[in-house]
Amino acid sequence: MTASEFAVEDRWVTDHRGPGRWVWSHVRRHGWFILGVFFGALGNAALAAAVPVLVGRAFDAVLASPADLAALGIAAALIALTQLVRSVLQLTRNFSAEVIGQRLERDTRDELYASLIGKSMSFHDLQPTGDVMARATNDVREVNLMLNPGVNLVIGSGMFLFMPLIVAPSIYPSLVLAPILYLVAYVIALWDYLRRLRPAATRVRGAFGQMNATLAEAIEGIETVKGAAQEEREGNRFLRAVSRWRDAYVAQGDIEAFFIPLLLLGLVQESGLLNSLLIFRAGAIDVGDVVAYNGLLLLFGFPTFAAQWAYSRVATGLAGARRILDLINYETELDQNVEGHDAPIRGEVLFDHVSFCYRPPGDACPSEPALDDIGFSVQPGQTIAIVGQTGSGKSTIAKLINRTYDAEDGTVLVDGVDVRDWNLEALRSQISIIEQDIFLFSRSVADNIAFGRPGTTREEIEAAARAAQAHEFITKFKDGYDTVVGERGVTLSGGQKQRVAI
Repeated sequence: MTASEFAVEDRWVTDHRGPGRWVWSHVRRHGWFILGVFFGALGNAALAAAVPVLVGRAFDAVLASPADLAALGIAAALIALTQLVRSVLQLTRNFSAEVIGQRLERDTRDELYASLIGKSMSFHDLQPTGDVMARATNDVREVNLMLNPGVNLVIGSGMFLFMPLIVAPSIYPSLVLAPILYLVAYVIALWDYLRRLRPAATRVRGAFGQMNATLAEAIEGIETVKGAAQEEREGNRFLRAVSRWRDAYVAQGDIEAFFIPLLLLGLVQESGLLNSLLIFRAGAIDVGDVVAYNGLLLLFGFPTFAAQWAYSRVATGLAGARRILDLINYETELDQNVEGHDAPIRGEVLFDHVSFCYRPPGDACPSEPALDDIGFSVQPGQTIAIVGQTGSGKSTIAKLINRTYDAEDGTVLVDGVDVRDWNLEALRSQISIIEQDIFLFSRSVADNIAFGRPGTTREEIEAAARAAQAHEFITKFKDGYDTVVGERGVTLSGGQKQRVAI
């Protein structure tokens, strides 16, 4: 499991060594549905190949002298029967692929959410909310679409590629030459297509995330935007982000339009027709064989046309999976320390030569850290006030006590125990911080008050509200403690939000 501040239990153990391995570690659990996709695709292709062979026999029956109507009727009946079975196999393949895709999306979203909840504040400080939301919604959806219709069509069309190779030699040995040459050229062209498509799809997903981040930032700061009359400026900023996404998407479309296998399809059908006519002219095969062989070559049409779109879906899905995995694999600098110290806090706090700076992991501290060689002690029951200019580190001191962040140098001790040696959950559950920027959830007032203690009774909630001098104004609301506050508590005044938070 990837290192995280809080380990939220995952339902599955997955492989994080790469996007392909990660997706497969989710997919492989659905063994029966994988078999449904594979054998459904194989049966579908085999029965599709049976049609031109049976049509060739029908031609020979009609051209016989006299016409063999019985053979014609048998061929027609077999065509109807094979296509009936084929429709069932197609349904099995598509149903299985859809189930795998939907379950993959569900499990991917669960794993990503569990990972995000477990990450530290240093991680969330560096991640634009809009980009994280884009990965958790749109990129997860792209992973689903990669399986169905993407991989579903890749497997289904791949089976079609081999049918002419298998059946053509039974008609006449040299007729296998054109399918072999086409398959070799197809693989080479497809490799080059995917090589150019992969980075283009990655740029599209990245540009989409940036666009989402720009939009989310403007919405989160809408009060500031309107207060400063900057609607037009922010609108133009969003339009630039949309333009970057559009340009990346158009560039991907240009690559998809330059799809060489479409040209190869025409060449193989032309050369196959010429080759079969020459062999027919030599008297080695019948008219029905010519019809059957060229009908087999038409099977190349499905993988050629489907691949242009299916592989684009696969490339986009893998790009999305890579972005999701980047978040999951992000190693935090804090750990839960499950085996750490766990005891009721008495309230003794000691800062011993503590220094701290805000920085991305791996970067050096700036020349002016937030805290530099700070030392003081607080005894249980003692009340202290720390004053200082904006940015002097007052809030940082509180966040070092509950290990929202870890000190760069020095030691922070609670009841004589280094906070790094505490069980993180035991430490934080006994510390409350009320900041200037109050966050309340879009839930009822009672739910917000009880957030830190699940299972709290209504009597305990009301007692806490009275202690925080909030009971009186809460009871004046239409629904009292069941009143739902807006996101971030926007339906409450600043003072009311602080009282509820207390």
